[in-house]
Amino acid sequence: MVHCKDSDSDPDCELSPIIKRTYETLTANHLVHRGLDFIKADDERTLQDQIEICEIPAPTFKEEARARYYTDQLIAAGLNHVEMDSVGNVFGILRGTGEGPKLLVAAHLDTVFPEGCDVTARHINGKCYAPGIGDNSKGLAALLSVIRAFRNTNIRPVGDVIFCGNIGEEGLGDLAGIKAFFRDNRDIDGFIAVDGPGFKDIIYLATGSRRYEVTYRGPGGHSFGAFGVPSAIHAIGRAIAKIADLETPRDPKATFTVGMVSGGTSVNSIAAEATMLIDMRSNAKGELLKLEAEVLEAVRLAKDEENARWQSNSIIVDTKLIGDRPAGSQAPDSVIVQAAYASIQALGNTPSLEGPLSTDANIPIALGIPAVCLGGGGRGGNAHSPDEWYENVDAYLGPQSIFLTILGLAGACGICEPLLPQRGRAS
Repeated sequence: MVHCKDSDSDPDCELSPIIKRTYETLTANHLVHRGLDFIKADDERTLQDQIEICEIPAPTFKEEARARYYTDQLIAAGLNHVEMDSVGNVFGILRGTGEGPKLLVAAHLDTVFPEGCDVTARHINGKCYAPGIGDNSKGLAALLSVIRAFRNTNIRPVGDVIFCGNIGEEGLGDLAGIKAFFRDNRDIDGFIAVDGPGFKDIIYLATGSRRYEVTYRGPGGHSFGAFGVPSAIHAIGRAIAKIADLETPRDPKATFTVGMVSGGTSVNSIAAEATMLIDMRSNAKGELLKLEAEVLEAVRLAKDEENARWQSNSIIVDTKLIGDRPAGSQAPDSVIVQAAYASIQALGNTPSLEGPLSTDANIPIALGIPAVCLGGGGRGGNAHSPDEWYENVDAYLGPQSIFLTILGLAGACGICEPLLPQRGRAS
């Protein structure tokens, strides 16, 4: 049995005997050492890949240019059968023997930055500054280095390994790329998301979110001449006040925010339309659904109160679900978590099991498919900001740990059997 503690307590982890044996075998193998040495020597090239990727704009829903570039890079790195699917994900397969599990390893293509944002990399005092330089140019570049290491060593996995650049991870993308991949490929046994810098953290729990676009509509009119008719903006103000007064538990944590508000036509007009975007999150599905019900009730009551204030029924409200990221959990002693832990530990680092976050791993975790999110290496900060920065310090440790995690989970022909169990196959 594996015993593991989370990041709020003793970080030591007692690995199961089979995981210990597997990683002792891997770290003693000369081909595996060759792969690790290659990744370290490949570090400068990986940094150049990262910068080139970053300087190709890729707002959510507009990742095409970066996807085309990444397709070429997957092929150049050594993958066969590289293709783009119907939603814009690009992927290629490192074929195994056909007798092992199927592992998906993905890094998201999109960024939070809009069209027209200057994504040129600037080098200042040893750091590289650019919007998206870490999130997720680093993850995409790390995958290329891992693929090159497989080609350099000629290590063949037992199970198939799919390397993917996926669309729609950020914001209103709502994990669309990974949702589509798991919808269309029912035979995936495990998943590794590679997202941003870092090389010690393991994310294995999923924070769920529900997002709504709420629009109030009414007759509108002149602020003086039509005074007395309900206002869409006043209705939305009532709703925001009610939402702001909601109380949520700390455990399981549940949060809310009205993140954007728009509407009206001029300062001297009664607004005919107003819209707000609401984000709700929780680590527990039940708590998230409870919060959602309370928010939607506040939205309805605000409409009724604005109409009642002016003895009218002309204000109506439309609610549209625009984001649904499922919550989920898995045991810290699951095979995929322990393989990642053993990989980081084998490189001389102390792994950290992190608390729940919202990543591409939400989708497989919610489906009951083993999944983790790992960092691509190096150090970074100010993510989602125009001042995002990256420092290429010990950056090779990210792709090295990913390489070892893949080998442990998918197995390596002539070296070790796969740790990742195969799930039942759909007929």
